[in-house]
Amino acid sequence: MSAGCGGGFALIVVLFILLIIVGCACLFY
Repeated sequence: MSAGCGGGFALIVVLFILLIIVGCACLFY
């Protein structure tokens, strides 16, 4: 199992979710 590809994809997903959360927070504030 290559931890590089899977880990990289998970990292991108987490960063994308955080970006959405920050964007929604900016809209509400």
